[in-house]
Amino acid sequence: MDLTRYLARIGLTAAPANDPQGLAALQSAHRRAIGFENLAIPLGEGIRIDSASVFEKLVARGRGGYCFEQNRLFSDALTALGLVNRPLLARVLLGLPEHAIPPRTHTLLLVNMDGAAWIADAGFGGSFVPPLPLEDGAQAQTPDGAWHRLLRSGERGALGGEWRLERAGPANATDGRSAPHGEWQPQYVFDLGEVVQDDLEMGNHWTSTRPDTRFTTLCIASVVLEDGFAAMTDRQLSIYRNGVSETREISDAADYAQTLRDLMGIALSGEDAARLPLFA
Repeated sequence: MDLTRYLARIGLTAAPANDPQGLAALQSAHRRAIGFENLAIPLGEGIRIDSASVFEKLVARGRGGYCFEQNRLFSDALTALGLVNRPLLARVLLGLPEHAIPPRTHTLLLVNMDGAAWIADAGFGGSFVPPLPLEDGAQAQTPDGAWHRLLRSGERGALGGEWRLERAGPANATDGRSAPHGEWQPQYVFDLGEVVQDDLEMGNHWTSTRPDTRFTTLCIASVVLEDGFAAMTDRQLSIYRNGVSETREISDAADYAQTLRDLMGIALSGEDAARLPLFA
């Protein structure tokens, strides 16, 4: 981890303090600067989640990534700043039927600050998830107007997870999978079981290769805005700012690459954009 280059990539000249406010500031800067995307999959590049590969892609090359990449980079940054953390695995419930039990295809971080446990997530592409203390009923609000809360949901190791993250807020400040009402909706469930690198490698392999899934059939990108959220699914772009929504269709590969660069901080060349199935 080259901390100076990482901080420059996310637009910070100095590291925030190692406290809850500093953690929130660091994660917010990361989410606003490094867009979420799965484009390595349709481009046939493959996705590597070791520290060196992730740093080279997301920092040196200016690309984005999905949760296994984003939270690898964020974890390495937290470690460099002296914050003890470890990965967790979650089942994403967003947009699924009530009793569905999906695989553990999302990773987040458990962070220790002065003996207190927090969750941090720089890689959830569906919406902006703020850091939260690992406490039943903990809540936080994000600049898009949404509330987020943690609830105990079961015993450790249970299929339903020990903890459940929920969100209540404008559906337009998500990637489109949220229900239209603004009431509490489940985002994902997780437990505190130990997760090693091979567990992450298995989840990453399934997520990036399993046929007929969201990540292997669609081109996805999103980013947190200072006052909202922007998401692109294939050629449909939606932007939510200050309570106002707008949508438009991406016209061609050049428009796609420029939108990624200007709006989401993702450096994809026009030539690579033209190779996407959307424009083949």
